[in-house]
Amino acid sequence: MIFYFSGTGNTRWAAEQLAAATQEKLYFIPDELKTACEYTLEHDERIGVCFPVHGWQPPRIVREFIRKLTIRPTADHHYAYCVCTCGDSTGLAVKMLSEELQPKGIVLQSCLSLVMPESYVCLPFMYTDTPKREQEKIAQAQQDLSLYINKVVKNRVSGYQQLTLGLTPWTFSHVIGAYFNRFMITDRKFTVDADVCIHCGKCAKVCPVSDIEFSETPKWKNDSSCTCCLSCYHHCPVHAINYGPITRKRGQYYFGHR
Repeated sequence: MIFYFSGTGNTRWAAEQLAAATQEKLYFIPDELKTACEYTLEHDERIGVCFPVHGWQPPRIVREFIRKLTIRPTADHHYAYCVCTCGDSTGLAVKMLSEELQPKGIVLQSCLSLVMPESYVCLPFMYTDTPKREQEKIAQAQQDLSLYINKVVKNRVSGYQQLTLGLTPWTFSHVIGAYFNRFMITDRKFTVDADVCIHCGKCAKVCPVSDIEFSETPKWKNDSSCTCCLSCYHHCPVHAINYGPITRKRGQYYFGHR
């Protein structure tokens, strides 16, 4: 079984590659949270967790799912691994994920981070990558993931860790990331230019947590469900959606966009 969360598609792509190679079932975390989150492991079945790094931490929605998760029989002796995607570095996001999994009896035997095209553009120093850089990142990610699947996951190799931690991982995850995930994950800054919106409703369709109600224009629910994945912003075909004033001159990206 492979549990995953994805907003702009980088992690979904990775999870789909893993599922195709291992023939194990994909579970989309936002959909699973609507259920009891109870699962039965088949004999020798692997447990995979795939997630995007949000502010150098696992996304809140992933942590909520793990805390609700029940796996029967116990996950002892089952091979567990994780793949995370990031625009630059992971900080200690995988260590934090591992700490969430341990009370559930799940111990990660291997982990991989994939540096993928940047999608978070809501801070002054964050921009989407150039098309050339996007292609370079995706090409390298394809190579890294293929190696990981065929050499590590399929063979259930333990002790493998390939992570882009960054220069000061503790500071980024526990100081900057803590502030980011506590105070900056909100849908209250989303706006829509009504004169630009073409009323296609795509933003509501692609929102992974169904946070958008659509009539003439999108309206965010302000119910704390938003993960700030920016899927609505990046998928808008006319750039009518913005996150405060800072994204008006920023680019857009989602996997397969170009």
